[in-house]
Amino acid sequence: MRMTTRKLLDRSFSSVGIFSITIMMAVLLIILMPIFTRGAGAFVFKATVEHRRLLMERFERGDADSLKSEMEAVRAARQPVYEMMARFESDLIVELTTLRPTLELLSQRDDSIGRLAQRRLRNMDEDASFFGKIDITRKLLRRLRGHVDSEIIQTEINLIHKTLERVEAKASGFVELKARIDELFGPAPGAIIPALPRRQYGATRWDRAQVKLRELLYIEQWDYSGGDMGRKILKPRVDIFRGTEIEPLFDYVVAHAEEMLRPKQTFYWGFLADEPLDIHIFGGIRPEVIGTLYLTIGAIVFAVPIGIIAAIYFTEYAKAGKVVTFLRTCVSTLAGVPSIVFGMFGLAFFLNVCHMPKGVLAGALTLALVILPTIIRAAEEAIRAVPQTYREAALGLGAGRWHTIVTVILPAALPGILTGTVISMGRAAGETAPIIFTAAASVAATLSLNPFAVWNQPTSALSWNIYNLCTEHEAVNEIRHVQFGMVAVLVTVVLLLNGFAIALRAHIAKKLRG
Repeated sequence: MRMTTRKLLDRSFSSVGIFSITIMMAVLLIILMPIFTRGAGAFVFKATVEHRRLLMERFERGDADSLKSEMEAVRAARQPVYEMMARFESDLIVELTTLRPTLELLSQRDDSIGRLAQRRLRNMDEDASFFGKIDITRKLLRRLRGHVDSEIIQTEINLIHKTLERVEAKASGFVELKARIDELFGPAPGAIIPALPRRQYGATRWDRAQVKLRELLYIEQWDYSGGDMGRKILKPRVDIFRGTEIEPLFDYVVAHAEEMLRPKQTFYWGFLADEPLDIHIFGGIRPEVIGTLYLTIGAIVFAVPIGIIAAIYFTEYAKAGKVVTFLRTCVSTLAGVPSIVFGMFGLAFFLNVCHMPKGVLAGALTLALVILPTIIRAAEEAIRAVPQTYREAALGLGAGRWHTIVTVILPAALPGILTGTVISMGRAAGETAPIIFTAAASVAATLSLNPFAVWNQPTSALSWNIYNLCTEHEAVNEIRHVQFGMVAVLVTVVLLLNGFAIALRAHIAKKLRG
């Protein structure tokens, strides 16, 4: 082959290689950039005063005096909203009380209808809430319609029905408006505190507050008049309340939204360190991070010794034959088995046969089986790469076979073995299917830092909870930042492990050469 042709081919192959690497890097950036961009939103975002109140009340973190003064200013800004709602509710109560003369007239009857009306009037006097009065009136109307003498009082029944229907039509829109206000600002002053944490606080993030504000201002409807495909229409909610006390509320909320929520740019490091609240509506991912570390380290502890011993046997002791060929085939086959099969095996063997509890130990052993073929192959190739002269020199100096392996072969093969081990750690950290049946739990307590106390406890893990939150959570849209934050953390862990493997391999190789 001519020199010019050889040079041309060399340049062509080099160009193709550079082009391929460039394409791979571009694809990697396209995949990772959205993950890290949106995942950063779990750490850096505009937090509202509700977020700062949450941190103080749940995690005792923040400036209490500053928060107190801030909450006083926020309550003053929100007060007109609650006053408008109270006036509207009072107007509805007045409209409902127009039925009282009719009910009192019925209560004066000397029969079962009169006694029924008397009881309901007493209940209405005892229940001061507007919706309680509506409920009592609705029940009374239902009982009157079913009464044997309903025809005698049909005029009164019709009057009650028309008034109640008119009041309920206004009240239904008011109920939805009140729910939207509570989602945005939290429970109104003096209201009963709900049990769920998500109902105890308003919007904690400014981006979600803007979404809730839009839901407050507009009613989402669908128009199917144009064909089979519906068209979403946003109808201003203010149209329902034209001419009422609530009409100015909508303009006020738009004009004073920032004053009522006080958004501030925040770095929330607690996303890694805090406990989750209300199934990740609030809080951080501490249990998932600790659980992932336990499962990954446990898998390495079990897989590395077995993998290195197997590699030593294949390279230093095993003789060519059918048995060794069969064993190598088994290792190669295990490397290609889907991870869900390992999960089913872990469930069948470790939990059902060995009667282990679902927990860290069973999950770590299952993950160890997943990464074992990779470690065996990496260790085997690293040992094979050690020059034969090393063995001959050690044996020539009188060292035994095992002593040569331990003191000469393994130290020389250490960079390759460590590289395979760390890459296997990255795979173990990202596996989901093997731990579904053996270790993972959607909601689990944070594991203790004492490893001997957690081996039999189920745990949360980043990989499993990413899947769980994206597919089964009831408020998926509310926790997009948590989903992307978990993915960003997991990808970062894997990239750091791979980077650490490269750096460690280079360092040890340099040390061995020196």
